[in-house]
Amino acid sequence: MRRTDPQGHGPVRFGPPLPDDGLPVLPELSAVLAAAAARGVHEPVGGGPALREAACGYWDRRGLHCAPGRVAAAPGAPTLLLALTAALGGDVLVPRPCAAWWAPYARLLGRPAFHVPTPPESGGVPDPYALLETVRRVRAEGGDPRLLVLSVADDPTAGVAPPELLHETVEAAQDEGLHLVSDETWRDTLHDPHGTVLLSPAEMLPDRVTVVSDLAGALLPPGWPAAVARFPAGGDGDGLHARVLDALTALDARVAAPVAAAAAYALSEPEPVMARVAGTVRLHARLAAAAHSAVVGAGALARPPQAGRHLYVDLAPLRDALHLHGVGDAQELEDFLTDRLGMPAPGGHRFGDDLQAPRVRLCTGALVTGSDSERAECLTTPRPLELPHVQRALIQLKSVFDDLRDDARRWEPPR
Repeated sequence: MRRTDPQGHGPVRFGPPLPDDGLPVLPELSAVLAAAAARGVHEPVGGGPALREAACGYWDRRGLHCAPGRVAAAPGAPTLLLALTAALGGDVLVPRPCAAWWAPYARLLGRPAFHVPTPPESGGVPDPYALLETVRRVRAEGGDPRLLVLSVADDPTAGVAPPELLHETVEAAQDEGLHLVSDETWRDTLHDPHGTVLLSPAEMLPDRVTVVSDLAGALLPPGWPAAVARFPAGGDGDGLHARVLDALTALDARVAAPVAAAAAYALSEPEPVMARVAGTVRLHARLAAAAHSAVVGAGALARPPQAGRHLYVDLAPLRDALHLHGVGDAQELEDFLTDRLGMPAPGGHRFGDDLQAPRVRLCTGALVTGSDSERAECLTTPRPLELPHVQRALIQLKSVFDDLRDDARRWEPPR
């Protein structure tokens, strides 16, 4: 993770990568990749037939029917978003906060990226009234907003947008003629899949939503870059798909053949993959709940995480204690907690939040420590939080936040 400019904390250009699961690679995936390692030919731009058909099957099982001709694959979701932004033109709207990789690609193309506030109860989806106001303000100032990027299962907040909020935001975007990109990287990582309702914007607005999913969210290791996009039906979707393929061709953005084989296998969701996904989600739900309890118990603020492998922490109630340690902004908080915790703690400014707001994203994958066998044991034991290597990491996390709470209490004025 690249630090911001040390001379005055300049503008953040690149954010942290997707949160890792901390686990060894699934052996069956490794076997598929190894079997395809001898394939020296290029995959077609946009993905070969096997990968695109597997992606169609994946979406069909989630009620999002599509044909292989409406799918494109690329080496990672950032590449797809770059191609989509180039193909759609105009200015980009994103929630505040949002995934760290969304805004840099608009800047790379010389496009403004306007942040729209999210409601207190949810991240990833902008407040519909704030969205309307932002669109009208941008247009009044001569801008041309065309694209809204959102996420129903969010990085960094680990929240899942309620259906009623999503409906209102999608309707507002439709009224303003915006195209939506729905980042659904984390949709398969719901901590309580039976108690959480997740809807895709593509179910509500099928002709104006492109769905993007980075397979590092649930299906592949982050070091094997592969992502897929599902384009809307109709003539507009056909034209957008063609322009995106043009952009991917110009970038020579192809999924490596062995990774494409592994991606197609994972997207077909055989039993070993499904079992690993379910076990990983259970593990990280427990880790996230324990981490949330630790930070909230120390007086920090955080929404209960509902998806993914991370939680978003606001340390504003501990600001006085942070000042004692020379921490005055999110970059200094990132440096301080990364050092104290021994794990990455990217500041909220990397996700579009205010530099002065003391917020960080913590990744639960960093709590899964030890050798490959020790990390794999986290998936097989009924009480993974009691394993010594996991327990040590959780104790360290709790100790750092408890120390900040104690510092804050010592400096409270007498009543």
